[in-house]
Amino acid sequence: MAVLDAVLVLGGGAIGAPVRYLTDRAVQRRHETAFPWGTITVNILGSVVLGLLTGALVAAAAPHSVLMLVGVGFCGALTTYSTFSLETLRLWEDGAAFYAVANVVISVGAALGAAFTGAAIAQSIWPT
Repeated sequence: MAVLDAVLVLGGGAIGAPVRYLTDRAVQRRHETAFPWGTITVNILGSVVLGLLTGALVAAAAPHSVLMLVGVGFCGALTTYSTFSLETLRLWEDGAAFYAVANVVISVGAALGAAFTGAAIAQSIWPT
């Protein structure tokens, strides 16, 4: 089981990492600002997927293998707390304190909201 889990995590990560990079670049290219909209976008997407997955797991509508592939692998590679932290620090160091604080508030609030929304959608699909 551990070897299969590792393979599933690796496979999900191999998909999540390029999706993260391409999404971040596509979103950031559309904004003429240093504000990290791309990172916020991937973190919200990952949070809603994890919320949906959590709801499916609670309802026993998804097996453990989906958690490994999608939750740990794909979402683990898609979302990025380290980049969020670095971008916030850079904004702060560049004298953009308002944007640094806004990044924290928007990122954390939106990601939590996305996770709760995903879980609520899952609960409406698979009531427990």
